Amino acid sequence: MTGHRIAVGAAATASVTESVSRTVGASVTESVALARSVALTRSETMARWTRPAPVDRVRPPDRLDVAVRRTGRYIPLGRVVSAPVRRGWLDVRTVGRDNVPAEGPVVLAANHLAFIDSPLVMFGLDRPVVFLGKSEYLNNPVSRRLFPAVGMLPLDRSGRNSRITLDRVAAILDRGGAVGLHPEGTRSRDGRLHAGHTGVAQIALRAGAPIVPVALVGTAGAQPVGRLVPRFRSRIEIRYGAPIGIGPWADNRRSARSRRELTDEVMTAIAALSGQERADTDSDAASPHAEAEAAGVTCG
Repeated sequence: MTGHRIAVGAAATASVTESVSRTVGASVTESVALARSVALTRSETMARWTRPAPVDRVRPPDRLDVAVRRTGRYIPLGRVVSAPVRRGWLDVRTVGRDNVPAEGPVVLAANHLAFIDSPLVMFGLDRPVVFLGKSEYLNNPVSRRLFPAVGMLPLDRSGRNSRITLDRVAAILDRGGAVGLHPEGTRSRDGRLHAGHTGVAQIALRAGAPIVPVALVGTAGAQPVGRLVPRFRSRIEIRYGAPIGIGPWADNRRSARSRRELTDEVMTAIAALSGQERADTDSDAASPHAEAEAAGVTCG
């Protein structure tokens, strides 16, 4: 009887030991799995924070399309932020502001001597103005978001995607908006007024909008090529000329001759306002991408 009790006790002890071993083994296995999971999560978290920022995978045409659609959302903010520069840092004076229609479609065609030219025109009027600028600004993550937001309308100068921008220009003018551009296409390096690209006429003729010639005087001295910050208290004048209607050329809007004649009329008016010496080289003939470059862009 005693032997039987000993055998039963031994069996029970063995059963308990086996059960405990299984429980401990399972707990150890789960603990190891949990530890591995935590380690993996920490590893992934560290990798997420330490890996380089992802490369922008948006294709250039899509990037341009997005920027064009978002152009001008914060023009009032741009006007407010730039006010201390325009009114305090620089000595900016305006002549002939009344020549700019208060409403209705209008194209502002300005000479180009410095980077600050287009912002001065964009933010110097009481009505919103979008200004054509080169799409290369979209390659920089800061200017890609800032410039279009405050009114720069990027244009692909290669001609491959220029239609995206030109269609938006037409839509803005059709709604009675104002569009600015530099007919010369790039900054004048010698101070002379160079021949205008015919896109200024093409845009105006398509929309039936008048063109207001604009002359910026003093910006070349305030911000020479290569200078980031304009010189303190530089004297600058923005001169707005009388609007040029499309009447004489309205019947031949698609004619290359009409576009050239209207463009020449605009450049003559700008020269009279600015007092610049003319450098009459036909920039359209020299360009293999006439449609894109003809529209006129702001260049850095």
